[in-house]
Amino acid sequence: MTTTPDVTELESTLLAEVTAADSLEALEAVRVSVLGRKGRITEQMKGLGGLEGEARKAAGQSLNRVKDNVTAAISAHQLDLEAAALEARLAGETTDVTLPVRPRPHGRIHPVSQAMEECIAIFGEMGFAVAEGPDIEDDFHNFTALNIPPEHPARQMHDTFYLPERDDGSRLVLRTHTSPVQIRTMENSKPPIRVIAPGRTYRSDSDATHTPMFHQIEALVVDETTHMGHLKGCIIDFCRAFFGIPDLPVRFRPSHFPFTEPSMEVDIGCSRAGGELRIGNFGDGADNWLEIMGSGMVHPKVLEYGGIDPAKYQGFAFGMGIDRIAMLKYGIADLRTFFDADLRWLSHYGFAPLAVPSMVRGL
Repeated sequence: MTTTPDVTELESTLLAEVTAADSLEALEAVRVSVLGRKGRITEQMKGLGGLEGEARKAAGQSLNRVKDNVTAAISAHQLDLEAAALEARLAGETTDVTLPVRPRPHGRIHPVSQAMEECIAIFGEMGFAVAEGPDIEDDFHNFTALNIPPEHPARQMHDTFYLPERDDGSRLVLRTHTSPVQIRTMENSKPPIRVIAPGRTYRSDSDATHTPMFHQIEALVVDETTHMGHLKGCIIDFCRAFFGIPDLPVRFRPSHFPFTEPSMEVDIGCSRAGGELRIGNFGDGADNWLEIMGSGMVHPKVLEYGGIDPAKYQGFAFGMGIDRIAMLKYGIADLRTFFDADLRWLSHYGFAPLAVPSMVRGL
């Protein structure tokens, strides 16, 4: 190039090509043909080296102006084309709101959660309130206040999870039962008391019917007139409501627990015919029984530790494993599967969200 190029006509031609592009693809082709490595403006820029002095400077300024104008025109036209493409897409992708909703997978309620809600509903209609306490307990609330002596096996390392020793030499524990909630309730409440304490508990044990963490629910009633008949009636009504069997046989056997006196084991009738365990009365005699909970009248020392006068008040308490009664009711053979986090297992044994059951409305 030995003379200054005439860029006016070039600019007009290029701007016309930009305006004529009717799609984003066509506009991109124009951009490449103008500003690409072998584009027309790029080739003109390469030829500036053949000019001298002021002519090269003037030609360079003119070509830069054309380049800027064309670039601006491409950007503006690109926005217009993108807006038009979006409008066309929106017009062509309208949603038919009359179509049925697409099916979506639903979550399932874990059997332990379902059993716990059923227990709370049943006891709630008996007049019980829900009480809670910490999972990490001190020795007093977990053992001493429940009349558990220092030499009791439950205090040993092979049964209980102990936390590291503190500065004063004491050690906290992961609570081995929800009974400490009963002590804390008595410490902070005045009779009459009627509460249940559902929650997680921990013991160093693991097999098909035991896990290091499991769930319990306990009940406590304290007033001036409660007696053994109330305890038995409450337990019988609960068992029949929970298992949904109006004539479920329930029996009480003498036993021993440090925190109740007298104490009783509670059994329910069952059948083991054909090697299959079934809950209920099947007319095959009372030879088949299954223990599901412990119970008894609250020991006077436990009332004293809770700050309640045993000469004026008395009460009853009982407790059971929620996981265990869930296994019996829902036909689950291995307790460990409750904690495997297997979605296939949960889809089989889990429950769809339903209205909370109750003793009045039935299970």
